[in-house]
Amino acid sequence: MNDYSAFTVGGTNSDCGKTTVTLGLLRALHRRGLAVQPFKCGPDYIDPGFHRYAARRISANLDGWMTGLDGVRRSYGRFAAGADVSVIEGVMGLFDGLDGLQGSTAEVALALELPVVLVVNAKGMAGSIAALASGYANWCKELKTAGVIANNVGSERHADILRRALGEQFLGYLPRGEQWTLPARHLGLVPFQENARPDGWFDSLADAVEAHIDLDLLLMRARSARPSWTAPPALEPSLRLAVARDEAFGFYYEENLEALREAGIELVEFSPLRDRELPAAVNGVYLGGGFPEMFAEQLEQNDSMRRSIRDFGGLIYAECGGYLYLMESLGGRRMAGLVPGSADMHGRLRSLGYREVTGPFGRARGHEFHYSEARVNREAGALWDTVTPSGDRGFREGNAYGSYVHLHWGNNPEFVRKFKEKLSCSG
Repeated sequence: MNDYSAFTVGGTNSDCGKTTVTLGLLRALHRRGLAVQPFKCGPDYIDPGFHRYAARRISANLDGWMTGLDGVRRSYGRFAAGADVSVIEGVMGLFDGLDGLQGSTAEVALALELPVVLVVNAKGMAGSIAALASGYANWCKELKTAGVIANNVGSERHADILRRALGEQFLGYLPRGEQWTLPARHLGLVPFQENARPDGWFDSLADAVEAHIDLDLLLMRARSARPSWTAPPALEPSLRLAVARDEAFGFYYEENLEALREAGIELVEFSPLRDRELPAAVNGVYLGGGFPEMFAEQLEQNDSMRRSIRDFGGLIYAECGGYLYLMESLGGRRMAGLVPGSADMHGRLRSLGYREVTGPFGRARGHEFHYSEARVNREAGALWDTVTPSGDRGFREGNAYGSYVHLHWGNNPEFVRKFKEKLSCSG
């Protein structure tokens, strides 16, 4: 008997309630005693942070453009191993991608041969929901569907109208609830580190899911072949890498971190906000993205940590928010001072989109998204030889590397190998 289920939560569009529905499903399934593996389609870092607290299990990204479809399948197999059910939250609308289906939720669902649960914001909608759902279900004949969950439903009577319109495609609904609204910043949610929700918040969502969504029917329709995964031989850790992790820095692809561990690199977390200096006996520092501008005063006040990073002789690799922290100043606040320049925030988006780079670690793909503008004050080496489409090529001097691009290199063994080589030659 097959005891594994997996499905993708797709939406009609952004802001239809995919994340709210996903979090409720994750916690409700977890409360049933199931090992629930969350995933997020696309390059987003923030939703996986909420997934982790809802499901009590690390969430991983699946992105057909950044890793290729073979990479999507490998990541899925790696993280779903040992799970009872996998829940994959989509990105934007179901068919929204970079070029056609590439980079879309539908592409991931097709690659993994998993059914889609369509989330519809049903506010102000009655029988028309059936036509909408039919259009999404039939636009791509190869895509399997498990049913529809209506979000933002105003009453039991409203739910009954939707139920009759959708027939067997109706899996249930979530009632309208302002208590479940999560604050947003830029184009996404405020990260969980800044916007933590107590267990009671997740449990109230799960209560609503249990009351109004047919989980047994959903799990039955989502029965799937259990993914296989053979872990590579474990290497004894021979190098130590300090990884910044706190409210200001927390944007890391879990696949990247797993690839580093498998390469024999021990990851040691530290906080640039609260720790006075870097962890002892590390060969390098990894400063991921985040929102350092929100904590610039606190970062500036931690002069001891800024000095510890500035005086560190090993490899320093920084992405986006970490790159800003390496600047001399951010919004007029003093930062680490390794990059001879400054950065300021703007009210409008400065850059958004996928990027492919070539440089000292080889070729890799990633994503760039920021409201800041960095200015290097003197001639310095660029980190990336090429950036496609053209964009900021970053900074490289000595053992310090920084740029705006968040790279996904967990499925790029060459990148990891070269990263480890540079790490072993420093520190």
